Amino acid sequence: MSYALLDAARVAKAAGVSLGVLKASEETSETHVRKVVMIERIEALATAASESGERVTLTSEEFWLISKNW
Repeated sequence: MSYALLDAARVAKAAGVSLGVLKASEETSETHVRKVVMIERIEALATAASESGERVTLTSEEFWLISKNW
C-alpha cells in the first residue's frame, strides 16, 4: 500500500466536494453508505489537521475514493 503526505486543507476541500456528489445521489446501498462515512471521516481529520497547520497522510485507496467522486 502506498501513502502520500498531502496538504490537509486541499484534502478537506476535495473530500467536501466528493461528499456533495455522493450525498446528491439517490443511492442507498451499504457500499454507498460506507463510502460516505469513510469520506466524512477523512474530511473531519483533514479539517482538524489543516486548522492546526499540519498535513495529512492518505493511502492510495483513500485518495482514489475521494478523487473518483469529484
